[in-house]
Parts: sequence; C-alpha cells; structure tokens
Amino acid sequence: MTDADLIDAARGAAAHSYSPYSQFAVGAALLFADGSVVTGTNIENASYGLALCAETVAVSKAMADGVRGGLVKVAVTGPTDDPITPCGRCRQVLNELAQLGGTDPQILCVGASEVRRVTLSTLLPDAFGPASLS
Repeated sequence: MTDADLIDAARGAAAHSYSPYSQFAVGAALLFADGSVVTGTNIENASYGLALCAETVAVSKAMADGVRGGLVKVAVTGPTDDPITPCGRCRQVLNELAQLGGTDPQILCVGASEVRRVTLSTLLPDAFGPASLS
C-alpha cells in the first residue's frame, strides 16, 4: 500500500466524522505489517470531554478485532491546510499498540498540500508503555 492509498483511506474515514460542534472532521488509517488497514474517525459528544479522536477509534477497532502489534504506519488527516498531528492522548494510545509489536511506526501528518512524516518516537519521546510496567 502506498502512502497515497493510506492517506485516501484516512480521508475516506473523515467523511464519516460526527463533528457537529467543532466542524473539524479528522480521519485516521492504521497500516499493519500484514497489509491490513483499520480506519477511524472522530466522534464528538455534547459532553465535550467524552469525544473520541480518530486515532483512538481506529486503535480501539483494531484491538477489538484481536490485533496486538504490527503497526507500521499511520495517516492522520484533517480539514486544515497545515498538517495535523495526533494529540497527546492519541500518541499514547498509538504507542501502546506499537510497543506490543515492538514497532516505531511512521506517522503521516496530512494537510491539504503537505505531508509531514515523523516517527511516533519523535512525537512521543521517552514514552511510557507496557514495558515500563515490568
């Protein structure tokens, strides 16, 4: 799967966003070592603190299907010209899944005309994860 394909999957997920309060539709697509892709979109709630980010939804879907590791790449898209990055909570959620498989996935932070590529460890240095508890 190409980066463009993964970005298209994230944009497709964003089309299903439930974001009536912010109007900020976000999509995420997770690529795994076996070639599978899991997508998620943000889901807002009238009680703002209960909103779910696209990356968290995608990780939850993957883990609910029994996926434990193998995360190699993530694309995150939003409605802005500038590339967006996962929020702090999402970085931690992505890190949990990545550490289960011993990976440091590339994160594609996508804007309207620019894609910024960074590793998860760059976005979340010295991360706390499963290995921290042993």
